[in-house]
Amino acid sequence: QVQLVESGGGLVQPGGSLRLSCAASGRTFSSYDMGWFRQAPGKEREFVATTIWRGEGSTYTGYFSDSVKGRFTISRDNAKNTVSLQMNSLKPEDTAVYYCAARRHNDNGGRSAPEYDYWGQGTQVTVSS
Repeated sequence: QVQLVESGGGLVQPGGSLRLSCAASGRTFSSYDMGWFRQAPGKEREFVATTIWRGEGSTYTGYFSDSVKGRFTISRDNAKNTVSLQMNSLKPEDTAVYYCAARRHNDNGGRSAPEYDYWGQGTQVTVSS
């Protein structure tokens, strides 16, 4: 069982930055693929970013949705069991509840919500002037 707790959401002006963090429980965190998803009111939950274990040591690959590529980065600290999402150049359309998600490593996919087994409670991000 993995428990995830997000933090770092809030209100920010367009063009600003926020850093979301997700703290995970569990002793095998390093072998989990970790993702971020978001859900805006009236919309389906959508993929934002994921970090996929490459199966060798501590090598991971990050993937991003087209809507955030170049503005968001994803990083993880296995020693602290945390994954972070750095969000820069934020836009009003980035407003949503952001969720951290985890799944046991899989070589396939990683961009679909049903692929993930564990979810945090979500943190609100509002981009508005």
